[in-house]
This record gives sequence, structure tokens and C-alpha cells, in this order.
Amino acid sequence: MGLNDTVSADRPHIGFFGLRNAGKSSVVNAVTGQNLSVVSEIKGTTTDPVQKAMELLPAGPVVVIDTPGMDDTGRLGEERVRRARRVLDRTDVAILVVDGTIGLQLADHELIRLFDDRCIPYIIAYNKCDLLEALPQASENEIYVSAAEGTNIWTLKERIAQLANRETSEKCLIADLLAPGDLVVLVVPVDSAAPKGRLILPQQQTIRDILEASAVSVVTGVGELPHTLASLRQKPRLVVTDSQAFGAVSRAVPPDIQLTSFSILFARYKGSLQRAVQGAAALARLQDSDTVLISEGCTHHRQCGDIGTVKLPGWILQYTGKQPQFAFTSGREFPDDLGQYALVIHCGGCMLNEREMQSRGWRAAACGVPMTNYGIAIAQMHGILARSLEPFPDYLCELMKKTE
Repeated sequence: MGLNDTVSADRPHIGFFGLRNAGKSSVVNAVTGQNLSVVSEIKGTTTDPVQKAMELLPAGPVVVIDTPGMDDTGRLGEERVRRARRVLDRTDVAILVVDGTIGLQLADHELIRLFDDRCIPYIIAYNKCDLLEALPQASENEIYVSAAEGTNIWTLKERIAQLANRETSEKCLIADLLAPGDLVVLVVPVDSAAPKGRLILPQQQTIRDILEASAVSVVTGVGELPHTLASLRQKPRLVVTDSQAFGAVSRAVPPDIQLTSFSILFARYKGSLQRAVQGAAALARLQDSDTVLISEGCTHHRQCGDIGTVKLPGWILQYTGKQPQFAFTSGREFPDDLGQYALVIHCGGCMLNEREMQSRGWRAAACGVPMTNYGIAIAQMHGILARSLEPFPDYLCELMKKTE
């Protein structure tokens, strides 16, 4: 992919943190070469996280996030600090901007502890070094900069690039499952919930990854799938379907052709497939008094027959024979405390980066709450979970261990 083709969820997320008036926003603007954040001598000018996908040389395509000061006060200030802390959920590389004329404060040390707890690589950038008579000796992850004078800004960018590139791995969505010339059939429902005139992001990314593998993709609808399969001269290596069509598609695809879903591909891509496989068992244990949280990473307009708010609850009621309650979240809205839920069912997370998906999983695990995803849950309820995991032998073995 070119620099401008990399989706935000696949870009390293660079978060800038610090106290009010440390010059954090000035450093952000100096590093990006843009007036990304409003700069003022007034404390607390940055009131909400400011996020932008951009090209940051020499790092390449990244997402830069400027955050409110972590020492903000008052009821509104506490909410700003809470939002700033939530940025840690999606931060791959952190830059702690410190007023170099004052040095590290208690809140700065607390931030460093949070970076360490979450295993986030970080750089401490001591700003306003032009106001110092002499520069102290900097440790390996420290640097003295001046946003006003431009001092050491390029060196800071180089260090950011080193950490960002270390965090970025050459993962595949589907290409590692394919050989050149393999044929993949993609089943894309066209209904009222499908955006007219375009494919959604998981479908686009899957097609692109198939092309990267020098394989061939054929896109068809659910009703057209039997005719499509019958007309192919080459046996498909794999069929990938939208999760909501799993039942109909599994009946149409012969058992000697492997089958999975876009949601399951993304769970593996985001590093959450093992957790999702383990969490699916909780569906059979649901009781009338339980609450299930169904969470989506995007904020699309809910349509009639929406998979998250309509179809999934309907399938769960039918599968369990119970009457659990349902709660719903979307976008970056995700509870800090998940203890009230018996199960979390999450979408594939195509709009969220890997660290944010992992963070949500860790949060659920810390509360002892099982977490699965749309594709795995739907496959479980349709009795085809083992089949949907055949392309991924390691995860299929994990499932088999659970059922022995």
C-alpha cells in the first residue's frame, strides 16, 4: 500500500501526553509541521484529544494524537483527564512532553507508570531547552527539544520513527493463507444495511490482501453463491462471508471447501481470535438475569435489521432459550468497568487499531468477563464454529481442547 492508502487502524498511533503549559501542542505542531493543535499561553487550551492521520517522515503513515493536560482540574478538567487516559488504549508510541525548565512532576511519573503498565514504548521530550543555560545529560529515552527554536525536532522524529517501525509488523489479513493463483470467493450481502455504491472496509482490505498474495478473488451475493460456485472451473481455496450470512452460506458451500468470515479474519489480524474462541463457550451458559454487551468499533447509522442490535440478540435468544438483557456501545464508547456483564460480543474491529482491541480484551479479562466476536459467536450459534476455524489450525486445536 502507498502512504495515503494505509487505513488509520493500520497506522502506528503516536500519542503526545503531558501537563498543561509544558508546550505539548507546540511540540506536536513542530513535529508534524502543521498547526494541528491550538497553541496558547492559557492553561488547558487543548480540551479534547485531537487526532489526525498523516504522513510523518521518516516514520511514514501514522496517526498523531494530542491530548489535554493530565493535571487539569475541576469537574470538566477531570473529564478531560479521563479522555486523555483513554487515548492510552490506542497508543502505540507515547511522547511525554515535559517543561524542561521545571522537570518531571508527580503527574509525569504517574504517566510513565501507565506507559510501563501497558508496555507502551515512550520518549520523554524536555521542551523549552532554549531557556536552559546548559543541557543536562539525557538518558536513552530522553531528549531535549525546543518547539520554539526547532532544536532537536528532527532527532525526535527519527526516534519516533524507530519506535513506530518496531511496533509495526508485517501481518497479513488473508494473504498468508493463500498461494499464488488460489481462488477466494467473497460473499457480500447486499441489503438495506449495506452502503450503496461501495464495499465496506473489511471487504476492501480483504480484496487488497488477496491481490497482494497474487491470488484471485470473486465477489458474489448470498443468493448468487450456488450459481457462482457451480460456474467456477477452479475449486476455491476458501470462501469468506459476511458473518450475518453464515447460516445460508455454510449450507451452500460444500464441506470440502474451507469457510470463514470477514469478522474472524479481523479477529486474527487484531490478535484477539484466541480470546474470541475461548469466550464463545459462555453463550451456552447465559441465564435470564444476565446482560450481554454488544459492541461495535464504528459509528454507522443503525438500520432496520442491524446485525448488532437486532440479528445478534435474536440469534442469542433462540440459541440459549433464555431471556438475557442486552446493552450496546459503538465507536470509542466502551465501559471502563465490565463487571456487570456476563459476556461481551465485539465486532471484528476493522476501525480500531490492534492495541485498542487488545486493550478492550484485557479490560474484560481483568473483570473476569468472557469476550468473543461477531463471527465466532454466530458460527457457534449456527453449529459451524469448528468449520469456520479450519483455515486456522492452531485456533481449531484450541477449540478441540475445550470440547474434549
